[in-house]
Amino acid sequence: MGAVLDVEALYRKYGPMVLRRCRALLRDEERARDATQEVFVRVLRRKDSLTGDAPSSLLYCVATNVCLNAIRDERRLGQAAGVELDEIAGADAVEAAGEARGLLEGIFAREEASTRTMAVLHYVDGLTLEETAARVGLSVSGLRRRLEGLRRRTAAYVEGGRHG
Repeated sequence: MGAVLDVEALYRKYGPMVLRRCRALLRDEERARDATQEVFVRVLRRKDSLTGDAPSSLLYCVATNVCLNAIRDERRLGQAAGVELDEIAGADAVEAAGEARGLLEGIFAREEASTRTMAVLHYVDGLTLEETAARVGLSVSGLRRRLEGLRRRTAAYVEGGRHG
């Protein structure tokens, strides 16, 4: 294992990159700043068990997970509070968005967090297989196997009608 991470130095060097990532996923400045802070808090808590190898990839993946969790939690909070989105957007748009969210949640419900991160990096962010593999610390063939497994499980989920 390498030297203990200097989280303050990481924040100075990679903080802007993490904030950009959080902004892109959350589309809200305040939430992005909160998520950025949470990323570095998590790294600080685990600094003794982390190495300085590929810090930008580590931070990018942690930021992605923090933001995806924040989106999921906010959606759950909104449902629990009975938020009426129909009043803000059209009922049709809300219904379509709800169906899409439900489908994605069903697909990802049984997937590992790392698989979800890989899917977002590759399919949403548009990273190549090589770039995604480097970010998550897998070989390209390992990443390809994981994404192919996700595709098979997704197809079985959709064909099985478990999304409605």
